[in-house]
Amino acid sequence: MTVRPLPGETVQVQPSTPHAHSGGGLGLAGAVTIAWRAILGSPLRSMLTALGVIIGVAAVIALTAIGAGSTAGVTKNLEALGTNLLTVGSVRGSFGGGSLVRGGPRQTITLKDAEAVAALYSARIAGVAPTSQSSVQAKAGSTNTQASVIGTWPAYQTVRNSPLATGSYFTDADVKGRKRVAVIGYQVAQDLYGEGDPLGQKIKLGSVSFTVVGTLPDKGASGFGNPNGQVLVPLSTYQQRFANTRSNGQPTVQSVYVQANTAADLTPLQDELTALLETRHKIDDPANDDFQIQNQADSLASLSSITTTLTLLVGAIAGISLLVGGIGIMNIMLVSVTERTREIGVRKALGAKPRDILTQFLVEAFVLSVGGGVIGLVLGVGAAYLGKLAGISPVFSPVTVGVAFLFSALVGIFFGYYPAAQAARLDPVDSLRYE
Repeated sequence: MTVRPLPGETVQVQPSTPHAHSGGGLGLAGAVTIAWRAILGSPLRSMLTALGVIIGVAAVIALTAIGAGSTAGVTKNLEALGTNLLTVGSVRGSFGGGSLVRGGPRQTITLKDAEAVAALYSARIAGVAPTSQSSVQAKAGSTNTQASVIGTWPAYQTVRNSPLATGSYFTDADVKGRKRVAVIGYQVAQDLYGEGDPLGQKIKLGSVSFTVVGTLPDKGASGFGNPNGQVLVPLSTYQQRFANTRSNGQPTVQSVYVQANTAADLTPLQDELTALLETRHKIDDPANDDFQIQNQADSLASLSSITTTLTLLVGAIAGISLLVGGIGIMNIMLVSVTERTREIGVRKALGAKPRDILTQFLVEAFVLSVGGGVIGLVLGVGAAYLGKLAGISPVFSPVTVGVAFLFSALVGIFFGYYPAAQAARLDPVDSLRYE
């Protein structure tokens, strides 16, 4: 087919147009070359076109990596405090009219309850550690620091995963004898003794003097509940020297940690402990239970559920961003088809088939979206590592990265097809006359 220009009309072939000897047809490599030249011809417009894809991919990768890292950190901290744990605590409330009114400061778990659990389930559990704690001023010489003193049993070492750095734990004999001995946390040791050896030294907790018999290692924690700021003492000593709360004439404790032999024992053991405590506390209706039992496995499952929900939410938000980015690609590609109508006419006049035109513009949309995906990937990884400033180590999932990148490519193909098809359907004669 030979197309002659109208009188006074000059046909100019753009640089991206193939030479006449090629017949106008393109292989995939040629289509990519033309697409790349078109993108580089308007770099700012191309970047703005791919911005939605960039933001979507970056959001998916960064937020899922930070979320997974946060979950892993919390899970690690929970497991560092002991595994296969049941925590028995009081429901803080008071009884009125035969029902439990929550909100009052009432401790209902007694030391006898802890002893009953240890005696009845000795074959089913790895350890039992009742605890009571309060905040005190710790002093050594002229130096002082704030510490959390915890009264407990020697089993606390294994139940709460608290191995020693130096020295030894207090013993059952120390508990029975109400000895004033203490195991101090890493930060307490640093604040009070610096580089010196605290073993055998005196430490004053409030107004009571103790002898340091052991130290705990650095657990890398800070803030509320910091294990580095703890001081462990025999429970009997704590009740005598710091707080001796009672319920029905019996000494009470704030919590009882029960470590099951295996994770499979947690749920049945929880049911048995519930029945035991209801019997001991003379409770007929479970709705009136004055205690609660927290299952570590349930806590981890709840955490996993929350993380999954947040991940889906992030994915939905990022999906909307990718959708908007895809619409932006389609919009700019339609404008590009209009701007390059004469180029399309020349190519068709030189023998290009509709599928060649379709391939050229489809590849251009694909390159835009994939390029946006690559930039988004880099930005997402960089943003995720900024989470380290907040103490969160990102955890990257190859599946998430792959899905985000694949979705960005599919967005380019899906939203680029319509403009490419429009270009392929243009009439060559009308295209050559287009101004």
